[in-house]
Amino acid sequence: MQRSRLVRRAVVVALVAGSAAVVPAAAGPAHADTGRVETPVSTSSPISSVVESVVRVKVPLPASAGPHPQACDWLSYLRFRHANGPARSAGADKILIAQPGILEGAGAFDSLARDTIVQAAGSGRYLEFWALDRRSNCLEDSTGLRAGLAARDPHVAIDYYYRHKEIDGRTFAGYLGNGQVGWLARVGLEQTVRDQYDLMVAELPDQGLRKQKVLCGGHSLGGVLTGFFAEWDFDGNPATVADAGYNQCSGYFALDSTIATSLSDLNGLRSTQMVPDPGIGYVAMQAGLDTGLLPRTISLPALINAETMNVLGLAGLAATVNPGGRSDLVTYLPSNVNLDTTQRLLFSKDHLTFLTGTPSTKDFNLTNQVALGALLDDNSQPLAFLQTSAGFFDGGRIVDKDFPVPYDVTRVAELRQLQGQFGTSRKAIPDSPHGPLYTWRNYNRVGAPDDPAYAGRDGAPFTTEAREVTDIQELARSLSEHPLDFTEHYFPTKLVTDIYQASSPQISRHVVHTGGIEANPTINLLGGEGLVVGNGTPAHGTTVIAPGYHHLDVLTAAPDQNGGRPELVSVNLAAFALSR
Repeated sequence: MQRSRLVRRAVVVALVAGSAAVVPAAAGPAHADTGRVETPVSTSSPISSVVESVVRVKVPLPASAGPHPQACDWLSYLRFRHANGPARSAGADKILIAQPGILEGAGAFDSLARDTIVQAAGSGRYLEFWALDRRSNCLEDSTGLRAGLAARDPHVAIDYYYRHKEIDGRTFAGYLGNGQVGWLARVGLEQTVRDQYDLMVAELPDQGLRKQKVLCGGHSLGGVLTGFFAEWDFDGNPATVADAGYNQCSGYFALDSTIATSLSDLNGLRSTQMVPDPGIGYVAMQAGLDTGLLPRTISLPALINAETMNVLGLAGLAATVNPGGRSDLVTYLPSNVNLDTTQRLLFSKDHLTFLTGTPSTKDFNLTNQVALGALLDDNSQPLAFLQTSAGFFDGGRIVDKDFPVPYDVTRVAELRQLQGQFGTSRKAIPDSPHGPLYTWRNYNRVGAPDDPAYAGRDGAPFTTEAREVTDIQELARSLSEHPLDFTEHYFPTKLVTDIYQASSPQISRHVVHTGGIEANPTINLLGGEGLVVGNGTPAHGTTVIAPGYHHLDVLTAAPDQNGGRPELVSVNLAAFALSR
């Protein structure tokens, strides 16, 4: 296979897969020289009853990974617990451990973790929620974001990343290229599930306690990783089962995902694992990654790459500290080919606008909230796996957005099969350059008496109260506030290619406990507009479908839903956890 074809295959494969004071969890003080550090996280969350810390545990990579930064020898997670609950994790009623999805970090679980813990506490029970980070997140430089948040000034962060401004003696070294991340060629499925196992053993040494109290799960790709974890053999002896993945968990939870060892439920494509792979494809792919002929991280020239993932954090920061102010991404972020192309992809009304670049985002008066909404809201963002339902544009003329796909793909028969990639929401865009200040109508103000009820060319409304579920300010906070962030800048290509080659001997020799997925109860918590429902109800477990929720909404939905509706994901996840 030619290099160009291999590169395209690796990238496409990944993209269709569908991101207060704390007492340490372990006994005794937490110091770096003990191999475990726990640090309280200051938060502006309105849910003050949940406390958060970042935990780092030293679990060195094997020598086979090759040279890598020392920081990458540590595993990290965000620990959420109730302020009135036990200080030690082992004392919690249940511990939920979550794997993030593709291009996703631990911070993405912020809202769901807090809401689920509060739901359980209402019945006098105490849950912990551990949101995992993957190894690759160790490569991110959050110095600018942290400084910008502390100063309450997005310009501080943007100056660090784009104007060579020094912070605490450090300057930004730039985004890493393929030649600088060679060790990620060896960080795939085996290392990822092993990291979760090693972390669980380090934090909860008693296997019986893990089996009794831990629930394993994840969002999007994280559900598939949990499926592999359940069937993985960790001691190299299939005859012993105390080490088997399914015996580390009392149940599984899938967040707009399925607990499976195939990506077909997420992307709608037939699993390639039906055909046994003798290992030749695996060897060729590994050689491509090792030599650098294949991209070692999922990265495109625009829209999906380390820089654009970081810009999502900058957008969250700006909307957090100055939601109604003129957009810092429009007025202060410098231009470059990647950013200019990305904004044209996301903010062009039609093909002509994209080709000419006129009008551009700099021709509009947009608030920081609007900039964030344009990046992630389902009525603007074209890619389904990046969509939330956080409200709608306001303050000026709004028209249909027909780029990169028609404003309503459900009306085009030839495009209906692509709903899994683009979603079902009608796309809209501001249409008055050099005009009024466009503002954002939050999810809970859609349908209010002062709502203009913007409609498309066919007279139908772009959105309704029932289709909006995420608070844009909480989304902004989740994107910018955590030491382990919402996004994953350097997602390892090998992680997804390993899944597609799971029938090869190099992978299948580890996936030997084939009844592991069915060995424990499962709850599938799906967005009604998410990635999974269009491909059928999962075969295993109890399924709850949250109407109006898109792919990210299962993590970000507000606890107080429109019309007095309960927040279905956290309510059902807490009930499931406590019933085990």
